[in-house]
Amino acid sequence: MREIIFDTETTGLDAREDRIIEIGGIELKDHFPTGRTIHLFINPDGKKVHPDALAVHGITDEFLGDKPVFAKQADQILEFFGDAMWIAHNANFDMGFINAEFARIGLPPIANTQVIDTLQLARRKHPMGPNSLDALCRRYGIDNSHRLKHGALLDSELLAEVYIELIGGRQTALGLGGPENSKSRIHVEGEVVTLRTRPMPLGSRLTVEDVVAHSALVRKMGEKAIWLKYGLEIEATAK
Repeated sequence: MREIIFDTETTGLDAREDRIIEIGGIELKDHFPTGRTIHLFINPDGKKVHPDALAVHGITDEFLGDKPVFAKQADQILEFFGDAMWIAHNANFDMGFINAEFARIGLPPIANTQVIDTLQLARRKHPMGPNSLDALCRRYGIDNSHRLKHGALLDSELLAEVYIELIGGRQTALGLGGPENSKSRIHVEGEVVTLRTRPMPLGSRLTVEDVVAHSALVRKMGEKAIWLKYGLEIEATAK
């Protein structure tokens, strides 16, 4: 299963008037990153960055001046996303802008059935909140200390880790954070606990006498006892 965790930065808050100026995303397959990413800056085609938006992401009109407009990058975006699920935090915002940009160049919108909103997932799992990306990083012990301003690719990387936690947690790391990802991590009362593999596996605590006694008991249950599928084999192995 392919999923793209993505984020956008925009010139403002109104998808009807404002424009996307940055999009970043990372590809997951079966909830693990493949290493494929997309990160594009987009010229807003004459629309100025609102000062409030500038304070959030720090992307200036001057920086965007020589970047390609959305129409010239749409094919690259669609090729990267393909048939994957589009996953974003407060997806209504991001998809509103994505579909508005597609409409401007005559492309069909992305269907709601192809979109997952991690904010909705978080609200169902943690109804008392808070459920901002920063708050969820704190809840799950994900290091976001390098997030001084919003950035589409960085936010996508953080959201990928949050997303895995929201859908049930991970037994192996996502591969986004270095050598520690070779070990399993779990969360206990808000703390991240690293589980290391034993150098030597623990031996079985069952004795041969235990296995033989159990097999004898199972036989008394009759031919339909489900344990017969396993007990006799275990007894033979134990002997």
